[in-house]
Amino acid sequence: MSKHTALYLRVSTEAQADEGYSLAAQAEKLEAYCRMKGVSAFKRYVDGGFSGSNLSRPAMGELIEKIRTGEVERVVVYKLDRLSRSQKDTLYLIEDVFLPHGVDFVSINENIDTGSPYGRAMIGILSAFAQLERENIFLRTRMGMVERVKQGYWPGGGKIPFGYDYDAQKGVLVPNSDADTVREIYARYLEGQSTGRIARDLGLKYEHLVKQILRRESNTGVIVYKDEVYPGRHEPLVDRETFDRAQRRLCAPNRPRAAEGGKLLTGLLVCGHCGAKMRYQKWGNAGDKLVCYSRDKSKPHLVHDINCPNRGVMAEEVERVVVRDLCRLSAEPLPVRVRQNDEASCRRILEKAQRKLRRLYELYAEAEDDTLLSTIQKAKREQQRAENALHEAEHAQQVQDDTAALQALRTIGASWDGLNTVQRQSLVRACVDHIVLQNDKIEVFYAFDATGREQVG
Repeated sequence: MSKHTALYLRVSTEAQADEGYSLAAQAEKLEAYCRMKGVSAFKRYVDGGFSGSNLSRPAMGELIEKIRTGEVERVVVYKLDRLSRSQKDTLYLIEDVFLPHGVDFVSINENIDTGSPYGRAMIGILSAFAQLERENIFLRTRMGMVERVKQGYWPGGGKIPFGYDYDAQKGVLVPNSDADTVREIYARYLEGQSTGRIARDLGLKYEHLVKQILRRESNTGVIVYKDEVYPGRHEPLVDRETFDRAQRRLCAPNRPRAAEGGKLLTGLLVCGHCGAKMRYQKWGNAGDKLVCYSRDKSKPHLVHDINCPNRGVMAEEVERVVVRDLCRLSAEPLPVRVRQNDEASCRRILEKAQRKLRRLYELYAEAEDDTLLSTIQKAKREQQRAENALHEAEHAQQVQDDTAALQALRTIGASWDGLNTVQRQSLVRACVDHIVLQNDKIEVFYAFDATGREQVG
């Protein structure tokens, strides 16, 4: 099998032509080298428009395959960084691909030829400098991007958030025709609707898209970049309070949600005798009865006590009691408290303090420098203060959420008869945590810690 000399050419952007890196310029120099060395059997391997930061390039893959099949005797490049800008990849190609297959490597610009010991030594040194240059470029780019974000401009790159367009001239996000859809998603979700139903009603393709939109903090007018949050210049689609309430519901344990065709109290009922769940059961012409799953032998995995004495109660009576008690609570004075801190901000401050403390512990473990101990103690105090602030913010926001639930009840409670099934379910689930039934006794536990107790005769 006849072997050939491989001329490898790479350019990442057209702008590199101004520096003499164009494909035509590289080809001219490489072929001149071949003529000078009397090499007539050569083949070009060209990667146009590919970065040198990795080896995922079509021509590079072909070249490696030809080397492994024994068709190449020498690889020639115009400059070392045309082969790769990664020190690791450069050494991999030379040490694990070229040399094991008896292939020499030549870089014309640096006058390197691995056919000599000096050339092999120079490869490690020069590739280190190529890696350093790449890292410096990345660092300068990132520093410039951070400064841009600090000034409130959108960093660019990636996907533009749903509900916005990107104004490249101004460097900011601009609300588009989908902005109202974003606002409606938050409103519906906080009313108690499921993300699946919201997606169906609003014509969104995936339920996951609804969750992504709900979690996107940029909707509040900020920019999240490298785990840091900066004030943005773009118009917010929702206020911070709405966003925080949505996050707490997303993170809360799963609770029953409103659904078409469901019963008013489905999923909220618990047996006061054995602790099993209770369900609606058709009870002749009398309507529905609420019965304990322990008395339903068709679902043994839900049975808590096969001898449960709970005889159940008619659903209409329980629903009447619950609605009456909700209306009673809605007429009571609402607690008024001022939120002192923003929960999301407090959480970010705590996470930052925790990261700082972990880094200090790692430094101390490596050096055991006693001068670090005072710094560690100071960091621990900062973390404790951050934990206290978060606890206070969570408590204040819970009070605000409780107030919001009662406020919603007060607003639409008077028009209960005009609500459909799903709206009624959403209202009940916003206020009620669970309901315990024990024969004639009904005990309602509310999400805002108030408790109403009623007796059914």
